[in-house]
Amino acid sequence: MKHFTSIQDLGPAGVEAILSKAIGWKGGFPKHLADKLLGMVFFNPSLRTRASFEAVMARGGGNAIVLEVGNGVWKLEDRPGAVMDGDRAEHVKEAVPVLARYVDALAVRTFATCADDEADNVDPVMNAFRANSTVPIISMESAREHPCQGLADLMTIRETFGATKKLPVTLTWAPHIKPLPKAVPNSFLLTAAAAGCDIRIAHPKGFELHPSVMAEAGALAAYTGGSVSLTNDQTEAFQGARAVYAKAWGPATSAGLGAAELSAHSDWQVDRAHMAKAATDAIFLHCLPVRRNVEVADDVLDHPSSRVVDEAENRFHVQRALMDWLLNT
Repeated sequence: MKHFTSIQDLGPAGVEAILSKAIGWKGGFPKHLADKLLGMVFFNPSLRTRASFEAVMARGGGNAIVLEVGNGVWKLEDRPGAVMDGDRAEHVKEAVPVLARYVDALAVRTFATCADDEADNVDPVMNAFRANSTVPIISMESAREHPCQGLADLMTIRETFGATKKLPVTLTWAPHIKPLPKAVPNSFLLTAAAAGCDIRIAHPKGFELHPSVMAEAGALAAYTGGSVSLTNDQTEAFQGARAVYAKAWGPATSAGLGAAELSAHSDWQVDRAHMAKAATDAIFLHCLPVRRNVEVADDVLDHPSSRVVDEAENRFHVQRALMDWLLNT
């Protein structure tokens, strides 16, 4: 039985296969999921993720059941050995195998706490679902990764430039009103490394990604012929980039920084002056939702080089390729 909760579940060859199928299928709607049922479990809100997965199942001839934890569904406990005397009325040890008997696959969305990078890196909720399920588990974002988003990001780059090997791409930190999880930047980094890109990561000091993610990205890049470099100089990271990915994320919990540090770097907001330092054919990417004129300026989001809507559409295409891989191969 296969699961897809991290880029590691695919590896470089699997990433290439999913991207090729997603691009090849774009524009058509094969009924490859006829009579298939997907259970979708949401611990957190969603717009693109929920809509795109429901569209995948409906367009493919299948169906989806949507469950919102704590809203019409019991709050779920995932901690081993927990004394369940609080507001979590059901444990995943019972809930997950029961749900697995109703559906062909389970998709799960849960966010990081942003309070402890080490705990978030273990990905406790997603791994509890994997451990207790008898059907494939697919991540709709977790404490550590958002792998479907990473695939959509790379599909957008592939469609624009035709190839990703040695393509210079920049992942830049962006300011925000509150600390955000690191799952999206983690997955962009890991997927770009699996696709052989030359990745520059730019962020202020104290906003480091987890060492295990950096090590995994480095190993993937070494295998695919890409590279990963890090700088605290945003201008340096933009030089010659063909794709710029902006994303806010919170400080490393080990750095001892607070929310006030987010506003201390408002000059990291991506605007046309930043983009002018990239290659003339550079595209701009963001996972959405985006806080305009906080993370990214209007003159970037509204510019013809912005691919954020195409990128969001591509969630649908990579996810139906993933569902085919999980359920039909």
